[in-house]
Amino acid sequence: MTDAPNPDRPQDADVTLEYLLRRMRFKSDFPALSTSIARVQALSESDTENLQTLCDEILQDVALTQKLLRVVNTAHFRRAGTDQISTISRAVALIGVAGVRNMALSLMLLDHMPDKGHAHQLKVEFLRSVMAGTLAAELSRSSKEAEQVYIGALFRNLGRLLVAFYLPEDAEQIRVQMEDAELAGKPLDARQASEQVLGMSYDALGQAVGGKWGLPDALLTCMAEPDGAVPSVSLAARPDRVVWLASLANEGALTMLQTDPADLGGELEKLTAQYARALDLAPHALQDAAGRARKRMTEMTDALNLSVPAHSPAERLLETFYVDAPNADQAGPDPADLGLDSQSAVLSQHVPELAEQTPSDILAAGIQDITNTLVEQFRLNDVLQMILETMLRALDCRRVVFCLKDPKSGALLGRIGMGEGADAVKAVFKVPVDRVQLAQADLFAAVCLKNLDTLIADASKPAVVSRLPEWFKDHVQAPTFLLLPMVVKRGGQDIVLGLIYADKGLAGSLKIDERELSLLRTLRNQAVMAFKQSAGG
Repeated sequence: MTDAPNPDRPQDADVTLEYLLRRMRFKSDFPALSTSIARVQALSESDTENLQTLCDEILQDVALTQKLLRVVNTAHFRRAGTDQISTISRAVALIGVAGVRNMALSLMLLDHMPDKGHAHQLKVEFLRSVMAGTLAAELSRSSKEAEQVYIGALFRNLGRLLVAFYLPEDAEQIRVQMEDAELAGKPLDARQASEQVLGMSYDALGQAVGGKWGLPDALLTCMAEPDGAVPSVSLAARPDRVVWLASLANEGALTMLQTDPADLGGELEKLTAQYARALDLAPHALQDAAGRARKRMTEMTDALNLSVPAHSPAERLLETFYVDAPNADQAGPDPADLGLDSQSAVLSQHVPELAEQTPSDILAAGIQDITNTLVEQFRLNDVLQMILETMLRALDCRRVVFCLKDPKSGALLGRIGMGEGADAVKAVFKVPVDRVQLAQADLFAAVCLKNLDTLIADASKPAVVSRLPEWFKDHVQAPTFLLLPMVVKRGGQDIVLGLIYADKGLAGSLKIDERELSLLRTLRNQAVMAFKQSAGG
């Protein structure tokens, strides 16, 4: 069933795609969403880019950083009895690059969700998509498969989400067409209805946009909805297993959204039976996975303070007052009987709104994170990145750089950088500290040789300019900066090991009180301790 061609809408697939993309680009944050997703996905897939670069990319978005840290501190991710995770670097070290990438990509979709009149429908679409990814992960046989299929199942809804976010009138028209067709006894599925309204299906739109974002071929394959019936043979060890697993997860999420709780257990059993042979599923596999996924979803919505109206379909995706099995035929109590708010249906322990964190709060939390890391097996680079990240966030720096002494040249060279243009800036750092007379030393070398923690409030003052090294004046040109030398005792002498540098873009804007300075010195001392432990004392 197709409508007569709309003379105002181009029909050629490529032209149709450009037409839709042009309309979406008029929405101010669509280009930003495109850039962020493409960059994070590319970094996590790259063999050459490192953990530091991925963390740096996430840290550029303060709101995303805060949301990700809230989610990573839910019960699902934190080990029992452990302290809070306070840095993205530690989150990556504990959960892995792929786990943090999946979390970041999910939250990017939420971050770019327009706050408009159709916000509730957008929230439903978002939760349904995340539930599909979560179900897929819960049904997986290994952590590697879970990481791959989570994002594939989530992004299978990319076309639908983009239309809901940026073309809401078209999304509503698609919904109405499906309802009208159902009433007329000639039902349309979402693919047919979206083709009629948009000129291409949701799936085709998601594939096309994903291709433009540079998503890898394996992800695009998993995103594509397969044709035909579910295979009748086991797909174990076959690459298309994740494709059909994503299909089951999406059907399961839709079933949970559309089915009355009393009937859900039976519907999930039927759905499991359809995929049981292909995916080697036990009879209650999907029901069990749904219970675990609902708990994870509830933790996530609590952490993000993302409530849904009571008695709405979206409520069915959360851990509310009913169960699927084994009592699916019994009605649950009324929410009011349990003392629930009539406006929302979030039952797990509430996570309070993030209070405005002071620089001291962020520094103290980072120090605790690093302390926890130092008592375990650790990689030196991971600890250094956590230290730099903590400083970057606490002081709202433009960039931070860690310098380490080069044994050949005897100079401190930039090794790790975070923040704006940090990769280029770290490469120019060269602070000679061996065989240098203090009288001839530039400002950086003198600070290190004297072991003086130094804050330059205004680098344009003549007395300061005359002591700045040429490489700084030519390539860095920071108007205000902080220097924290790293010095160790060896044979009764002070040996300069390294230097931590931080700057901001406006003279006088880098202000540090006594409490903050004390915490910064603790961070610097943790870096020294990490070196000593790595070198066996």
